[in-house]
Amino acid sequence: MTLILILLVGGIIGWLASILMRTNAQQGIFLNIVVGVVGSLIAGVVITPLIGGAPITSGGFDILSLLVSFLGAVVLLAIVNMFRRGSIR
Repeated sequence: MTLILILLVGGIIGWLASILMRTNAQQGIFLNIVVGVVGSLIAGVVITPLIGGAPITSGGFDILSLLVSFLGAVVLLAIVNMFRRGSIR
């Protein structure tokens, strides 16, 4: 059941991050899920030790973990945009 929640919340987080970074037209639902889950993993490794909390990949679904996972997805999309376009947006 936790895996289904991670995929569902990861898809929503990836979709919101792609809207913010203006890459929504280029991505489908599968890439939104990938961006959300990989962004959460990045957040778990990089951001969570700095501010505390737990990423959604560990099963913690509180407001702080959702915000940290969203920030990780935005950072992931910014990195992808840097390599693809040469600019963050």
